[in-house]
Amino acid sequence: MSDDVVTRPLRFAVTPFLTVDSPDEWRDQLRRIEDSGVSTIVLADHFTEQWSIEPLTGLAAAAMCTSRVRLQTGVLSNDYRHPVLTHRSAALVDVLSGGRLTLGMGAGWLRADYDAAGITLDPPGTRLERLREAVLVIKALFGDEPVDFAGRFYTVRELVGRPSPVQRPHPPIFIGGGGPRALHLAGSLADVVGVNASLRAGALGPDAVYDLLAPRVRQKVGWVHEGAEAAGRSRDDYELEMNLWLVRFTASQREGDDYLARIAARYEIAPALLAESPSVLVGTVGACADTLLERREKYGITQWQLDAGLSVPDPTTAAQLIERVERA
Repeated sequence: MSDDVVTRPLRFAVTPFLTVDSPDEWRDQLRRIEDSGVSTIVLADHFTEQWSIEPLTGLAAAAMCTSRVRLQTGVLSNDYRHPVLTHRSAALVDVLSGGRLTLGMGAGWLRADYDAAGITLDPPGTRLERLREAVLVIKALFGDEPVDFAGRFYTVRELVGRPSPVQRPHPPIFIGGGGPRALHLAGSLADVVGVNASLRAGALGPDAVYDLLAPRVRQKVGWVHEGAEAAGRSRDDYELEMNLWLVRFTASQREGDDYLARIAARYEIAPALLAESPSVLVGTVGACADTLLERREKYGITQWQLDAGLSVPDPTTAAQLIERVERA
């Protein structure tokens, strides 16, 4: 792993909302998050399980009441919209935000969404190939020349992408994955790669916990690097990200150990194995800061999403964590 990757600063993201009750609540929470030092606000792309915000529309609104924080789709399911429309919406958000968009894209996975919307959930290989074509189309449309593309899934003829993005050559592309094919693809194309549990089953379950234990995460990071190397990319060309599925800041180490023991018993995992999972962060703010710095050295992961269970951390606590990391 190159020194450039390891020494990149740690950055943090949160998903602030499942739904919106009022414009004032929307503005107030976004501003509190921005003031905490969190670097990125993420909006997910689901129809079911209480999700109600269309992410690109929500980020356009967020662009109007924030000035520093980055805005990320986390992630758009490629099967829900044509890449020409995805590009057009994303380019506008990049313009409205003054160049703060990170365009997160994925192959789609949540079976409940597909069933509810009457969309066919194709096999993973088909969805990944469709995603690959979509990313190529979108990257091309962010350029200045007319785009011609003829693939298995998409055909584009002499189309000029408008509006022109602020970020050049394009807003950063984020692709997440949990299996070798998805992570090879992400390593070959993405600016930021999210290392996830395998979602092949179409739903989150106990298997996802085991799939994010330390040995599996090391293997997943290896798949990212393999995909990048096969595409002729350097490890300096992309960053690694992880969504922490379990986050709890405690007043003492003993309180943290007790909490980990309870969760470990629920999943029949040894507490020490659970604590070592790169997707678990439990303990005092100082201990958690040290843990993340160690994981940067061990795995090369420099971006972390904090909102486990969609419970946004208290902005004061988040600010303390960020300050401790920055001082290190």
